[in-house]
Amino acid sequence: MPLNLIENPWIPVLCANGARRVIAPWQMAEPGILRPDWPRPDLNVACYEFLIGLVFLADPPANNGEWQRRVSPDPQRLRDRLAPLAPAFNLLGAGPRFLQDLENLAGPANPVDMLFIDSAGANAEKNNADLIVHRGRYPRIDLPLAAMTLYAFQAHAPAGGAGNRTSMRGGGPLVTLVDPGGGLWPLIWANTPCGAPGKPDDLPWMRPTRLSDAGQQTLPPEGRVFGAEAFFGMPRRLRLIGDDEGVTGVIQKPWGTNYALWKHPLSPYYRMKPGQEWLPKHPRAGHFGYRNWLGIVAQEVGSETSERSLSLRDWAERGGEATVIVAGWAMDNMKPRDFTLSVQPLLTLSDEARDWLAGMILAAEAAGVALCEALEPVLAKGEAREAEREAFFALTEDRFLRHVQALKSGGDPRDAWLADLRGQALRQFDALTEPGLDQRETERIEQFVEARKKLAGAFAGFDKRGRDIFTHLGMEPPAAKRRKRHER
Repeated sequence: MPLNLIENPWIPVLCANGARRVIAPWQMAEPGILRPDWPRPDLNVACYEFLIGLVFLADPPANNGEWQRRVSPDPQRLRDRLAPLAPAFNLLGAGPRFLQDLENLAGPANPVDMLFIDSAGANAEKNNADLIVHRGRYPRIDLPLAAMTLYAFQAHAPAGGAGNRTSMRGGGPLVTLVDPGGGLWPLIWANTPCGAPGKPDDLPWMRPTRLSDAGQQTLPPEGRVFGAEAFFGMPRRLRLIGDDEGVTGVIQKPWGTNYALWKHPLSPYYRMKPGQEWLPKHPRAGHFGYRNWLGIVAQEVGSETSERSLSLRDWAERGGEATVIVAGWAMDNMKPRDFTLSVQPLLTLSDEARDWLAGMILAAEAAGVALCEALEPVLAKGEAREAEREAFFALTEDRFLRHVQALKSGGDPRDAWLADLRGQALRQFDALTEPGLDQRETERIEQFVEARKKLAGAFAGFDKRGRDIFTHLGMEPPAAKRRKRHER
């Protein structure tokens, strides 16, 4: 049976009662649905983006006032608004196809495996280098999985060789979603931007592809930084090969749409200097913790070079308790390194408390650098010292989160945080230097003693690193206080 992504049930979901079912998109507004239930976390995140995009395309709130009035779900209204879009959402068939080139592309088909970002690329297969990412895992995939994988691939497309474009947000963008709790519909509605309803002709596969082989760029609608195409961008020229039983291959041609100056509402952005172009942020490999908050989870007060996603900024006006889902592929050009999926607190703080929060994070960064510098006589520069810095942030995370609760309650935890940073840095230094100390040469022992003295001095405000720590915290260093008393 042909799959229409508006009319047919095809999205697997987990329900509050523990049951699993398959729904059509309009049923996202039904009660009791917790979340998408695809077999991979990157597809679940992409499914959230897809559903938010459908609501934005079919029936967005005009403003935050209307958003508040329509918080309660209305499945029948959503079904009625989505129905006119159905002709644009056929996965296969002779007419326009969802997220596929309008032209019936000819040529050899790639394995359908190419739609998964963590699959081996052509060069990896040719060179037999697919040791971490593997080839040929999915010789055939069913139509629902093909649809969701196609969406995830177009929305997050990595570099793919000459002419094969990255996504509107570059390869492996960072995604931040407000989650107020309560299930699928509250999350979708919380992240739906304000705007005006669109129509099928707004979708890029309903028209010939805007080729980019001569450097052509596709800009957002005049006077705006995004439109519905932000959720349905088509950087890759693709046609699926398959039938009602599933998809077995993908034909790809180069020079799909090249998006410029768009700002996706579900991603944070940065720029090098005020006035320059905004660029999407990307996740780094490894644990996402408090050291990564600024400009992503936490607002940088007064910053002109960093901006949280529109979804998080809108929530400041929509209000209420919530968490943030942070997700995305950490890429090294074409190579996937790690998939980030983390839940972080979404904080409502006074301007002063936001300043303190930012300062506490920056002070921890300076303290981590001070620790690495102190470890010079102990560990070789590079991975070993970087591992100690990563451990420093991991081992201070619980205490940082407790201090965040104090900030929310109106407290000032900066002194306590400084003590935590000092204690952890010295504990790590001692753990590396004290074992077997009595067996070391005198010169080596002197180096360790001097390095520890310098590290402890940083937390008293001595040297540049120490001054940085206190400046970030907005506190006067004890060393400066002693100098003032002496001058008097």
